[in-house]
Amino acid sequence: MNQQLSTEQWQQFWEQGYLPLDKVVSDAELAALQQRIDDIMLGKAPLDYDRMLMQLDSTTGKIGDTGPQTKGHKGATLDYRKIQDLEFDPLFLHTMQQPLFREICEVVHGTGTAVACFRAMFMNKPAGKGTPLAWHQDRWTDLDRDPVITIWIALDPATIANGCVQILPRTHHTLINAEDSSGFITPAQAEAALAQAKPIFLELQAGEAVLLHNWLLHASDVNKSGIPRRAFSICYMEAATQSKRGEQFSTIFGEGALASASVA
Repeated sequence: MNQQLSTEQWQQFWEQGYLPLDKVVSDAELAALQQRIDDIMLGKAPLDYDRMLMQLDSTTGKIGDTGPQTKGHKGATLDYRKIQDLEFDPLFLHTMQQPLFREICEVVHGTGTAVACFRAMFMNKPAGKGTPLAWHQDRWTDLDRDPVITIWIALDPATIANGCVQILPRTHHTLINAEDSSGFITPAQAEAALAQAKPIFLELQAGEAVLLHNWLLHASDVNKSGIPRRAFSICYMEAATQSKRGEQFSTIFGEGALASASVA
């Protein structure tokens, strides 16, 4: 699925903080990703689960009741909320390394700059379940520089009914709580932001994607529908980024990049 972004598209991204990318995977690749993530959740995938961060969703609908975010499989269920480290799966890595995403990284970080992923993450709102996510900006104070971009790919249709991502355009120009590593803003700050910008619901067809600036305020609701809201979210960053905790990150583009197998 080759695309090339125009000057006008880049202008929208830098001004608004987001850009729809239309369909970024073929029907065959989408079906393979859908099957693979279900197999991962059910413990059927040929992966080293001890290196995968996995979190079960809440059974109460409260974000505070979600399971621990720790390495390892938590049981055969489709009710996972989050799975990270998907760059170690050949199908997901192949998607991460497609030419369009390389081009985006080159524009953002500079041609020839090695690019790593901060996280390659599956996000899930199971049918009729899911947990709400309050307004926040994605940022991490343990890094020596903030990753700039995330590419969010819908693995199922993302709709208002099943808790699609909501954004507040242009809010990426200012970091609201600079010292707060969580990125979450207070109810008063959310009210002030909502008075300045009308939320946009990012409804997408399965296989479509959106390019997001990590400082763009975003939130999501529970899934009130009968279909899951599965998504693959890739946060790219300069490979030179250092973690104060000594965390290591996988290179995706450039010298030392993970090798991607050919996928039909």
